[in-house]
This record gives sequence, C-alpha cells and structure tokens, in this order.
Amino acid sequence: MASIQLHALQLFRQYGYKATTVEQIAEAAEISYSTFFRYFSTKEDVLLIDNYDPLLVASFESQPAHLTPLMALRNAMLSGAKEMTPQELSTMRERNELVMSVPELRAAMINNMVNMMDLIIELTCRRTGREREDLAVRAFAGAVIGVNISVMQYYAEHPEADFLALLEEALNKLEAGLPL
Repeated sequence: MASIQLHALQLFRQYGYKATTVEQIAEAAEISYSTFFRYFSTKEDVLLIDNYDPLLVASFESQPAHLTPLMALRNAMLSGAKEMTPQELSTMRERNELVMSVPELRAAMINNMVNMMDLIIELTCRRTGREREDLAVRAFAGAVIGVNISVMQYYAEHPEADFLALLEEALNKLEAGLPL
C-alpha cells in the first residue's frame, strides 16, 4: 500500500494529478491494474487512505478512564503523529498539499472526514456511555473534525510549519473553548 502511494505521488508530481492514470500508477508500482483496486477503490483513495485509524482507535482506548474524551483523543492523535518518521511526515505533507489543491480531492477528503467523524462518535459513545443520537457527542466529533480540517488547510498553505505543533495547539484551543 505504501509503495503504491509513493509511486503515485511521484507520478502526480511529474505529470499532475489529473493526467496520471491508475494504469500508470500500477505499472510504476509493478503491480497489476486489478491489484491496485485490492488496495484502493479509486485514484483519490491513494491520497486519502492510510493505516492511521486502527492506531488511533487503539491509542484512544488505552487512554486512562479519568481523561475527558477530548483529552483522550488529543493524546491519541498526538501520539500517532509523534511516532511518524520524518519520511512519513514528508509524505503526509505532500499528500495534504495535493488534496487541498485539487477540488475533487478536497471534496473526497471531506467525505473521508465525515467517516472519521462517525468513528469519533463511536469511540466517544463507548467511552462515555452516551448514545450516537446525542447532539453533544455529534457536536464534539464535528468540532474535532473541524479542527483537523483547519490544521490540514493551514499546513498545506504553510508547509514549513511543524504539523505536530499545529495539531497540538489547535486541539488545546478547542479544549480551552476556542477563545479568540
């Protein structure tokens, strides 16, 4: 999966996102066209799909019970980001810049974030014993996703910034009630 993504990024850099085909990505990664689709449903998914969700879930669920859902989620998100190698951070930055600059990728990312919001709702409900329909739980998940989108957009516009520091600062501001 990571190899396919790296080859795709190289091709996107060389030819542009729109001009690059799945066939070219498969050929560069030395896999068949059908093998590509075992890993990714669409070309967009090459930039949007990663293995972060299971790690986030495991880290969130291992947080001490006395922490608020936001504190537990912040710790889980930051620990995942801290474990990324410089190469992984560089790849994430490049993927993020491309996603934010191509309208159809940005739209697909928003859809992906809605799925992430559902995951946060599920985790929060398990931690708090609240129901999925609880508006407070949904608003909480939406706020966390909003913070993530704003960090992604800022990072795409300021690639020299420290992603981990941005994420931590934004989540801390959310925890403080977003004072302006």
